[in-house]
Amino acid sequence: MSIVRKLALIVSAVALTVAAAAPFPASIPLPNDFQPEGIATGPKHTFYVGSLTTGDIYRGSLRTGKGGLFVDAPPGRSAAGMKVEASAQRLWVSGGFTGHAYVYSTRNGSTIADLVLSSPGDSLINDVMITKSGAFFTDSFHAVIYQVPIGPGGRIGKPRTIPLSGPAAVLGDFPNLNGIAAPSNGRVLILGQSSRAELYLVDPCSGASRTIPLTGGALTPGTPDGIFLDGRTLWVVQNFANQLVKIQLSPNLSKGRIVATVTNTLFRVPTALGEDGHRLALVNARFDLGFPPPLGPGAPPGTDFNVVQIDKH
Repeated sequence: MSIVRKLALIVSAVALTVAAAAPFPASIPLPNDFQPEGIATGPKHTFYVGSLTTGDIYRGSLRTGKGGLFVDAPPGRSAAGMKVEASAQRLWVSGGFTGHAYVYSTRNGSTIADLVLSSPGDSLINDVMITKSGAFFTDSFHAVIYQVPIGPGGRIGKPRTIPLSGPAAVLGDFPNLNGIAAPSNGRVLILGQSSRAELYLVDPCSGASRTIPLTGGALTPGTPDGIFLDGRTLWVVQNFANQLVKIQLSPNLSKGRIVATVTNTLFRVPTALGEDGHRLALVNARFDLGFPPPLGPGAPPGTDFNVVQIDKH
């Protein structure tokens, strides 16, 4: 092998090593005026963010920060909370005030399903969690959850409404039920209530619920938004407080202890989070500049939005 070729190989190897060691960007820009709310993470450091105002889906790389429009949604759609079903290469999206939920292919962005969960304008389909038995959605207007069964071969079943009972069924000031999570076995669901700043364990079959008592502090009323369960660690985004709360749950998830409250100068009313290895990715909704229709006029034209990455603590 010539000296020139050896040097070329050495330079190439060094370049690859440097690229592999490059830090993940702390902030990833989204398109101006995108008005995001939900975020989901997938294989190979991929993330998806949806627009409340258009229903469009942006896809990017948490490693490089690069991305672009992935789903150019038809008029009338909206995108709130979302989750990736990696095994079936699908992205499940809560439809906000549309009363719908949408399922997109993560291969090409095509629409796999448009599901009617409730009446448009009479519901706020806020967040979604995928378990072995199906997709579960929260509604911030009603004391219910919606289940979309997932059958053999990934077949999507007919949606059903599950009325809640117990403390999760008690509605308060808007917003009510918001974030949703579940352990890997899917035997229970964890629901967050924003206005009262409470967490509930919910039976996904019957809708029966009980409060998860917390020690070590308390969540801030009106701010709990998206939640994420990592083993027995529950992360709760507190939007207007610009905080991420870390809660250590008991083995049976029936009680919890607040062990940390994370702040970051890059937080600008974050609303949801996803996991990528030892990192968490949060999307800034910037609701302090205005809620999007029908709740308000939205952020002023030209507003910038971004995704923030932090290491788990």
